[in-house]
Amino acid sequence: MKQLLILSGKGGTGKTTVAAAFISLSKAKAFADCDVDAPNLHLVLKRDDEPQKSDFFGMEKAEINTDLCIKCGICLQNCRFDAILKGNDCYKVDPLACEGCGVCEAICPCGAVSLFPDIAGKLILFAGDSVFSTAQLKMGSGNSGKLVSQVKKQMKDAAENIDFSIIDGSPGIGCPVIASLSGVDLVLIVAEPSLSGISDMERIIITARIFGVQAAVCINKYNLCPENSERIVAFCRDNGLAFVGNIPFDKEAVKAVNSGKSIAQVDCLSGQAVREVYANTMSLLQSCRAGGGI
Repeated sequence: MKQLLILSGKGGTGKTTVAAAFISLSKAKAFADCDVDAPNLHLVLKRDDEPQKSDFFGMEKAEINTDLCIKCGICLQNCRFDAILKGNDCYKVDPLACEGCGVCEAICPCGAVSLFPDIAGKLILFAGDSVFSTAQLKMGSGNSGKLVSQVKKQMKDAAENIDFSIIDGSPGIGCPVIASLSGVDLVLIVAEPSLSGISDMERIIITARIFGVQAAVCINKYNLCPENSERIVAFCRDNGLAFVGNIPFDKEAVKAVNSGKSIAQVDCLSGQAVREVYANTMSLLQSCRAGGGI
């Protein structure tokens, strides 16, 4: 399966808006939302079918058996994460603070503390006419990269006979992005013409290069600051990066998104522009297929 990943260096650039448009234009049969901290692709890709849901287990967490606990306080004294709480008549573990290191279990003199797998999120799979894989990370969980890997695996397993997929990644350059980059054929970076947008675009480009993934760049809302848009185009030219087009800021796009539609479904300036970006990106992906990537 060939995979096109859509990323942004920062939030709010319009990455998911572009991803939803690409899914609509390509009539993709397999796609995923790997922004597991704040997934929202489903808001545009309305599905009537009932999803399959399964628990995702992250690190182990400690639990105290109050029937066995003798209230000696040794666990409280030795927990470096301050995850042991003393109540009126018992000790208990704060699951948000517990890091599963196992010290409390090892030092408990009466065997009252045990480590158990902790549910870190929910995997969600729609598998009707098209396969849509996503997930929701539980608040406070630190397993976002592992969950992203499971989202991608879930998509591939359910779409084993489909040869092309689109992945909406997460902003930034952290664990979810690194997990998203694994195994993809091309990453499209959606940049915005602001100082922070340019800085974060450069960081995600460096990250993609470290992992040997070819990158292309488009600019969303380019007309809000033409000077910075020109800087981005020049940066791509000077660094041998494919620049695949501009998408203007468009009030009609805002209306479309707020009504749960893709800009590709609306006759507007941004909808017309994203078609050109899509065509250029798919042409570049075809060359990646022929050359096997970089």
